[in-house]
Amino acid sequence: MEIACLDLEGVLLPEIWIKFAEATGISELKVTTRDIPDYDELMQLRLSILDQHGLGVNEIQEVIATLSPLEGAAEFLDWLRERFQVVILSDTFYQFAGPLMAQLGNPTLLCHNLEVDATGRVVNYHLRQKDPKRQSVIALKSLYYRIIAAGDSYNDTSMLEEAHAGILFCPPQNVIDEFPQYPVAKNYEEFKAEFVRASNRDLSIYLGGLV
Repeated sequence: MEIACLDLEGVLLPEIWIKFAEATGISELKVTTRDIPDYDELMQLRLSILDQHGLGVNEIQEVIATLSPLEGAAEFLDWLRERFQVVILSDTFYQFAGPLMAQLGNPTLLCHNLEVDATGRVVNYHLRQKDPKRQSVIALKSLYYRIIAAGDSYNDTSMLEEAHAGILFCPPQNVIDEFPQYPVAKNYEEFKAEFVRASNRDLSIYLGGLV
């Protein structure tokens, strides 16, 4: 049995922090894991900026309520779930993802939690564990599943390395240049083809074809 482990933002959903940056006009919040590989450094920067501008979880959730999955994402996910078990491994937070996950049919999501005070100020964040995407793949492999992992950023590369096969979806050029060992899909049709190719590579089976 194979499990597809997907990143969320940039793969199925728009980048929430970028959308929030656009809504607030705070360009510093456009920085993501595509730019800063160290997730703690990135989050400390984000929390500092929120404090500087007096913004909290309520303002972020207001922007999230206006968002939708990327065009074609829901259909791609339906296609994928017909052929694989699917687990979403994300560095987002449960406080952000809920409304958008409902639009995707509520797939299994493993992510993080924010610590929020009574006023809505984000005072801290809590990771499930260190290097959670890689550790999740390790755990699933221990159950004798074959894992195909896909993402778009630096923080996805450890799970791609740990998986039996890895795919980059619409990554920036710097990630492509630094990780040339992974095939790149530039749209959902190419993404489907890469999943089929990865599945066939070692199992020599065709999982239903592209539809």
